[in-house]
Amino acid sequence: MYNCELSCLTFFYDLSFPTDMHDLRLIHTDLKPENILLVSSEFVKLPVCKRIASDETHFRCLPKSSAIKLIDFGSTAYDNQNHSSIVSTRHYRAPEVILGLGWSFPCDLWSVGCILVELCSGDMLFQTHENLEHLAMMERVLGPLPEHMIRSTNQGTEKYFRQSRLNWPEGAVSRESIRAVKKLDPLKILIPQQVESSRSSLIDLLYGLLKFDPSERLTARQALDHPFFKNST
Repeated sequence: MYNCELSCLTFFYDLSFPTDMHDLRLIHTDLKPENILLVSSEFVKLPVCKRIASDETHFRCLPKSSAIKLIDFGSTAYDNQNHSSIVSTRHYRAPEVILGLGWSFPCDLWSVGCILVELCSGDMLFQTHENLEHLAMMERVLGPLPEHMIRSTNQGTEKYFRQSRLNWPEGAVSRESIRAVKKLDPLKILIPQQVESSRSSLIDLLYGLLKFDPSERLTARQALDHPFFKNST
């Protein structure tokens, strides 16, 4: 597993891309771990354990530099451009995109929140390929969707709701889907206990990045100014 604090700090400080891009009025729209690369491929091998039976030593590779760069700007859009209805790779897609409510800079910050949870836990936060299940997973981790967002859904997405609540588990496509949602824990439980003293601050940051309402979500600059980063330097 990654060192959670170091990974989160590196992610923001070595590459403050959300702030830089958003200052230029650019929205990446496809932030995910695959689009974040190490600048250098150089590494050192550190011994992890030794098997007594075979006298074989196992190693792990640790990068010499933590510097990272963002790639794949193929879907990047200016804020004043016409926006397609669907952006972002499924697992890092913000709720406003799924609900057809339009999107802007905050959709990048939602993706950042998902990535940070993944860095801490070692697992993708929302492992799903279907909209209703995805929304159900979001509610399982973060609580109920705001009523005003539900009321604003269009004809293509209102089918996910019944009487102003998510149509779940009634609308689930399978029992496996229901089980997949039930396996998830609330966000504050998902963050490993090993984070220790900064855990509560990190959880507060993540709740800010993963606000359902994009107007209430932290901006990139607000995230950089969050106590988690200020107190960890």
